[in-house]
Amino acid sequence: PAVMHAMGTCLTNKYAEGYPGARYYGGCQFHDDAERLAQDRAKRLFNCQFANVQPHSGASANAAAFLALLQPGDTFASLVLADGGHLSHGLKVNMSGKWFKPVHYPLHYDKAHEHFEQIDYDAAEKVCMEHRPKLLMCGYSAYPRVIDFERFRAIADKCGALLLADIAHIAGLVAAGVHPSPFPHAHVVTTTTHKTLRGPRGGLILTNDADLAKKIDRAVFPGMQGGPLMHVVLAKAVAFGEALEPEFIDYSKQVVANARALAGALVERGYRITSGGTDNHLMLVDLTARD
Repeated sequence: PAVMHAMGTCLTNKYAEGYPGARYYGGCQFHDDAERLAQDRAKRLFNCQFANVQPHSGASANAAAFLALLQPGDTFASLVLADGGHLSHGLKVNMSGKWFKPVHYPLHYDKAHEHFEQIDYDAAEKVCMEHRPKLLMCGYSAYPRVIDFERFRAIADKCGALLLADIAHIAGLVAAGVHPSPFPHAHVVTTTTHKTLRGPRGGLILTNDADLAKKIDRAVFPGMQGGPLMHVVLAKAVAFGEALEPEFIDYSKQVVANARALAGALVERGYRITSGGTDNHLMLVDLTARD
């Protein structure tokens, strides 16, 4: 309710192009306070040094990250959409697949493998060593298992790539410590602010690198967007504040427990859960394989 109330305030009517202390419009002192509060809470929540709270969505955050980290035609590596990735990770109809060159790493496809339908890290390393992408993406829209960010960073270092973690679907679990954090391994982290984070629909970009932070800020504004949606920025600050409370940890633990209980109940009723189970809030049910 507090998040929705913040979104319904008069901040919805104010232009505030720029960043706190450097706006292109007057009368933004309270908007600066709201944005700084959102930034500070985001940094505390994810234990990082820099936060851009202006992206309108997760896809916008990814697009801005691409603009900051890549040049048109550069190669990047990601998981294909059909295996649990996201359209903003290189689908041909998306700008990420039109402006840049995606290559994809696989899951384990052998049904006899103990990690069937989970990330094949050895194969990911092979793909990256072959294509030498400038950017390696991890984090997915339909993947129910823990992501080994440390292993991905090792792969990125080996092939000379930057590591971008898109934690849109697990951000709340990461913030609560229920899922491993992409920091300190990822160079840049993008996320939505709704889903498991329980905030307003919006995006967020995080980093510990001051130079990358400057590039990201320029990519968001004026690169990708005009003015921020200040009522949403305020609502993000409210949501981040709620997520910093101890109750949010208990809530997130229960989310995972509920997901595992539901997955178990479905298995008992003859359904197959892809990858053999879930480590987070979601599960993928194979409706073609009911016993």
